[in-house]
Amino acid sequence: MSDSMQGKVILVTGGAKRVGAAISRRLHAAGANIALHYRSSAQEALTLQAELNAKRADSVLCVQADLLDMHDLPGMVTATVKHFGRLDGLVNNASSFYATTLAEVDETHWSDLLGTNLKAPLFLAQAAEKELRKHHGAIVNIVDIHAERPMQGHLVYSVAKAGLVALTKALAQELAPQVRVNAVAPGVIIWPEQGNWENEERRRQIVEHTLLKREGEPDDIAKTVQFLLGSAPYITGQVIAVDGGRSINL
Repeated sequence: MSDSMQGKVILVTGGAKRVGAAISRRLHAAGANIALHYRSSAQEALTLQAELNAKRADSVLCVQADLLDMHDLPGMVTATVKHFGRLDGLVNNASSFYATTLAEVDETHWSDLLGTNLKAPLFLAQAAEKELRKHHGAIVNIVDIHAERPMQGHLVYSVAKAGLVALTKALAQELAPQVRVNAVAPGVIIWPEQGNWENEERRRQIVEHTLLKREGEPDDIAKTVQFLLGSAPYITGQVIAVDGGRSINL
């Protein structure tokens, strides 16, 4: 599997922390060069860049951008190609996540959650299309098991991820046959930083609905992303749930 990533250049959005950092580390360890996008996590991004560049010189580029700013998106691709000379893969990992009920949702919530989870992946794919077609590349979108079964109280987030699932399949059609497009739908991997997720009883109940009766690891997602990017030449338009079986046991 690692041989398939040697010399590839992969742009990872939200690649400095949490699952994004696990994806960046695994792809780098497999031989890929990484364009590591961040918005405000400069310290984490620079620390990870230094860590990985120490293992292989000049193999990680940090790219700062606000995914809600349409003018920033083409520049991310341009900076990556200028630095590495090519682009082989795009991982749309960055995401906004917080609760919105029907009673409280407003246009700001809509613009933020749809912007990061759906609009940015679309227009990044548009910006990267030429390079990805040229190198027969691939896109992996990080969706959510709640795209199919909405999370109570998270109306707009669930809609945004459902849209990203649809976008994955539509892009697979649009970019074929040169570019493959797939998605990974995580389950319980890392608990959210916002909201009432520190409640131990709530966490226990969620894990209890997971067939494997345990939380997953960020590297479980990273392994699947690596597989889809580098070792799945006949897979496109698919969504792989990495959730310990929770999505069939809700």
